[in-house]
Amino acid sequence: MANVVIIGGGAAGCFCAAILSELHPLWQVSVLEAGGRLMSKLSITGGGRCNLTNSFALLCPDSPADLNRVSVKTLAQVYPRGAALMKRALSSFSQWDCCEWFENHGVELVVQDDQCVFPRSQDAMQIVRTLERQMRLGGVQIKCRHKVSSISPGLCITPGDLRPDAVVLTTGGGTAGILQGTGIELVPPVPSLFTFRIGNEGLRSLMGTVVEDAALSLAGTHFRSQGTLLLTDWGVSGPATLRLSSYAARYLADNQYKATLIINWLNCPGSEVSLWLDSMAGGARMIANSHHPQLSDRLWRHLLRRAGIREDCRWQQLGSKGRSRLISVLTADSYPITGRAAFKEEFVTCGGVALGEVDPSTMQSRKVPGLYFAGEVLDIDAVTGGYNLQAAWSTAWVAAHSI
Repeated sequence: MANVVIIGGGAAGCFCAAILSELHPLWQVSVLEAGGRLMSKLSITGGGRCNLTNSFALLCPDSPADLNRVSVKTLAQVYPRGAALMKRALSSFSQWDCCEWFENHGVELVVQDDQCVFPRSQDAMQIVRTLERQMRLGGVQIKCRHKVSSISPGLCITPGDLRPDAVVLTTGGGTAGILQGTGIELVPPVPSLFTFRIGNEGLRSLMGTVVEDAALSLAGTHFRSQGTLLLTDWGVSGPATLRLSSYAARYLADNQYKATLIINWLNCPGSEVSLWLDSMAGGARMIANSHHPQLSDRLWRHLLRRAGIREDCRWQQLGSKGRSRLISVLTADSYPITGRAAFKEEFVTCGGVALGEVDPSTMQSRKVPGLYFAGEVLDIDAVTGGYNLQAAWSTAWVAAHSI
């Protein structure tokens, strides 16, 4: 009878324990959690609704998705770090396997128009309770408030001098101390998925404004994103911002979260904006009263001020210089990023165990036999949309089956 210890009682750790207990009911499987309860982060994910996974629609052309609304073409788009490993992991336990597993365990699921998958109950606690029930039925031992300080290369866990046959490390932060002395390379963790503080009062005064399809970039870099943009009283948020923060997480950390944000408000090239201006040219209407259909009246007036165009100016009075300034503001409006702000109560980091340290077919350490990794402890992270949880499910599945 094997003895397996899982360190970390989050999504990956508890799913790994549930799978192991199903595969081998007679094994001794234990979960050690430093906090007071299991899956505290999972219980609030997706605003408390739990975005369980995503359909990855364009990667599955036979899916019934509205492909025009989905921009996922490669795994690298949604996994800025870890796409190659996730390709292997998803081949063993895909998003559809995930949906099937939870549905077989009593969780009805729904796929939203944006391809995010949620429990029909819209209650993250249903996922928590499902995993807790499966662990309980499988006889998994749970030990909360049990903080592990180190793992030796011989799989000795301190404190407690535990010596299991296999260890699965599924912790988030605090990994460096636990693995000290093993020689395993760690990538320093930095925050990912955060909103931007913007040093422009005019923009912040537009709090609550939503732009459904904007394109964002960081000046002087290759980092780009697109999607819904939300203006807040501290700066910018929404899916487009969170995606850009994920792509540029390490760059922004290295630059103390100071950069220049470039906003293409219409997510289209200047040539298309020029055609729209041609359709408006020569009219007697005031420019301020005839905003572009994708922009709100308040935002349009703000952009006109940015372009140096008077609100009482009429379309027939807009000269070539004013036209050029307006095109520039609509397609390449720049604002200073002065810092980062947290994304609700959720926290994702990039960094962790370097992927070169892990056998991608088993999730086992290349240096410490019997030591496995799953979830956020690995240098894998994703944009919003259920992809981070899918990484937890897939890597935990591979580790459990490998053990």
